[in-house]
Amino acid sequence: MTTISISTRIGKYKNKKDNVTLEDKIDRIQNGDEFLRNKLLEDYQPFIKKITSKVCNRYINQMMDEFSIGLSAFNEAMDQYQRGQGSRFLTFADMVIRRRVIDYIRKEARQNKYIYLEPEELDEEGRLEDSFAEQKAALDVYEMDKQREVRMYEIEEYEQLLQKFSITFKVLSKNCPKHIDARDNAKLIAKLIAEDSTLSSYLLEKKQLPIKDLLSLVSCSRKTIERNRKYIIAVALIYLGGFNALKSYIQ
Repeated sequence: MTTISISTRIGKYKNKKDNVTLEDKIDRIQNGDEFLRNKLLEDYQPFIKKITSKVCNRYINQMMDEFSIGLSAFNEAMDQYQRGQGSRFLTFADMVIRRRVIDYIRKEARQNKYIYLEPEELDEEGRLEDSFAEQKAALDVYEMDKQREVRMYEIEEYEQLLQKFSITFKVLSKNCPKHIDARDNAKLIAKLIAEDSTLSSYLLEKKQLPIKDLLSLVSCSRKTIERNRKYIIAVALIYLGGFNALKSYIQ
C-alpha cells in the first residue's frame, strides 16, 4: 500500500510539473523569481543565437556584441510579455530580439557613415582625399545594404503576422481600396485602432475589427468598414508591429 501511495504521489508530481508551461514560468519571473529568470537566460541561449544569427545573416557567438543585444532583448521580453495578446512567449521574444538587433544594426550603420580616417597630410595629387571619398562611398553602400536587410526581415515578419489574420499579400493587393479617399479613410481608422489600447487589444485577441466601437468613433458606415476590413487590419498591424521600414508604404 505504501509503495503504491508513493508511486501515485510521484506520478501526480511529475504530471503537475509537466503541465507547467513556459508562459507559467514567465508569470513567476514577472512576480520576482530571479533564479528562474537567470535559468531561462542560460537555457535559451541557443534560441537567442539562432535568431540573432538569422537577423545578422552570419554566425553569432556569445562573445559578440550582437549576442549581448539579443540576450538583453530576451530579458526585456520576459518583463514585457503579456498573456492573452494572441502569441506565445517565444514568438514574442523572437520579435523583440529581431527588433533590438535590427536597431543595433541601424545604429552601427549610422555611426559608421561618419567614421573616417583623419588625413595627417596630403600629397600633391590629393590621394588621401580620394581615399576618403572612396571610404565614404563604401560606407554609404554598407548603410543601404543594411537598410535593405532590415526591410527584408520586416517584410518576412509582417507576412507571418498577417497569416494569423488569414491575410496574404495576394489577398491584400486585391482588397486595397481603389479610390484615394477610401484608402485615406481606411488608414485613419487603422491608425485610430493602433493608438487606442482597447481597440488594438480587441483586434489582436479576436483577430477581428472592433466594428461596433469604431462606428461610434468614425463617420464611415458599417458596410464601408467591412468592405475595407482586410486593408484596415493590415495597416493597423504595421503600426502595432512597429514596422518602421514599412511605414513609408502607407504614408
